Amino acid sequence: MRYIPLLFLCLFLQACTQTQKGLGETVKLALLGPDDVQVSDEQVESLPYASMYLRVDGGQRIFVVLGFDENGQQKWITRDRSMVVTQHGRVVKTLGLRDNLTEVTNLQQDPLADPLHLTEGASWTRLISWTESGKFRAGTAVSRFSRLNDRVLDIAGRRVACRVWQEKVSIAADGSAWTNTFWIDTTTGQVRQTQQKPTGDDFLVETTILKPAKS
Repeated sequence: MRYIPLLFLCLFLQACTQTQKGLGETVKLALLGPDDVQVSDEQVESLPYASMYLRVDGGQRIFVVLGFDENGQQKWITRDRSMVVTQHGRVVKTLGLRDNLTEVTNLQQDPLADPLHLTEGASWTRLISWTESGKFRAGTAVSRFSRLNDRVLDIAGRRVACRVWQEKVSIAADGSAWTNTFWIDTTTGQVRQTQQKPTGDDFLVETTILKPAKS
């Protein structure tokens, strides 16, 4: 229960948008809706909100809906009253988890901002900050991208042809390194599926966009 006031404070401090007009219903669906491993294609299609599957730190895969879509960021509300913020498919902030990603800088230079023009060896440098066992940490992360074999994903009753990109991330200061993978729709350029570690910590976030947000 300790996360409810903080979550709603963060949500209601945002500027009013068309997405926010349905916030009451969206929050109700997110907190009380299904958290089964599988949601039917019909349910995904009939829900008037963007939605995705989310798995954090090896836990149960849950179903979440979009609370806000503003300033290029999507804010997803989970049933356990946490929030995951994504930009270009990348997790850029979390709230209410055991440990949280607090900031990612230089997002305008993220190669995922223009994924259909991503090139082999593309690189990106940014500062990230997070908590680890409750302690604040920060570091300069450097990424390098390489393309894997293309894949066709079955998502919510549709076959989605994807380019698959692997991102190798390292923080020289502490020697940490990890790998992220992004599945990018070859037609729309939307990131439809990911396996990513937002920080130098070990927790893994897996996402599958079932119904993308309308642009």
